[in-house]
Amino acid sequence: MTILVTGAAGFIGSSFARHLLANKHKVVVLDKLTYAGHLENLEGLVDNKNLFFEKGDIADDNFVAALFKNYQFDAVTNFAAESHVDNSIHSPREFIDTNIIGTFTLLDNSRKYWSTLTAEKKADFRYLQVSTDEVYGTLGATGKFHEGLPYEPNSPYSASKAAADHLVRAWHHTYGLPTVTTNCSNNYGPRQYPEKLIPVMITNALNEKNLPVYGNGGNIRDWIHVDDHAHGVYLALTRGIPGQTYCFGGNSERQNLDVVQAICKTLDEIRPRANGKSYAELITYVKDRAGHDWRYAIDDSKAQKELGFERTYKNFEDGLKATVDWYLANADWCQKVLNK
Repeated sequence: MTILVTGAAGFIGSSFARHLLANKHKVVVLDKLTYAGHLENLEGLVDNKNLFFEKGDIADDNFVAALFKNYQFDAVTNFAAESHVDNSIHSPREFIDTNIIGTFTLLDNSRKYWSTLTAEKKADFRYLQVSTDEVYGTLGATGKFHEGLPYEPNSPYSASKAAADHLVRAWHHTYGLPTVTTNCSNNYGPRQYPEKLIPVMITNALNEKNLPVYGNGGNIRDWIHVDDHAHGVYLALTRGIPGQTYCFGGNSERQNLDVVQAICKTLDEIRPRANGKSYAELITYVKDRAGHDWRYAIDDSKAQKELGFERTYKNFEDGLKATVDWYLANADWCQKVLNK
């Protein structure tokens, strides 16, 4: 299969590209290389004869149309997105342009290309939209997000992702385009840009900077390792039923403060501070984020039952330790992306 992977120079997309190459697929990477997209995330892959890189914008209609003509895709997987909630609060326009207009451009070019295929190739073609659990809003003390819940986005970021998901649904029901949507909980692991909770805490701690925690740190997130998520998306692409949605979670709910403290404890053990104090002393509490959702958690029993999804990282603390080890061993990567 020849598969277009948008945003594959980013955190989750690059993990998925590795997964595809390991399964002997031809991968076309489309990435705009914004601040969170880096060729460094594709290190070790650039010499692979099945990897092709194209720099461009998913919202550029002519550019996307040319890619379909040149590569004759068997599938499209859309990981490209503006994703940092804080940025969406302060600068929402970029989220509208990429997450909504970009998704529309990919969908409509997919539809036009798909309409020219033979009946057999039409049936095999897939458009897969990678979404987020944040489209479902927020949870109270109990319950989990699942595929049957209504959308209740609370931030410009989640609203833009929800709008994109609705477009995907409409293109399937109106035009018959074979689409699949996936929703995931918070990802962690190697190559995550140092703006999200886990990498920013690791990099700040190593640089003796404050570790800022929103509010009292009580907000709860469910954490899935990026490689487990990439595996789930691959199952949804190859086994999923068109028109369906599949959720992927880590079964690892943790309060944000607990995550930060776990990072500090891990660093205390393997990279102690020169002054002998715990990294936890760097924790500071800052004003809470506007509209900060209280709790996310995902029920991925549908994916387990229908796709055969299983997590490799069943213990969050083991995955976190491996993630900290990666950042310690890849200080050059961190410096390169931060300099950019």
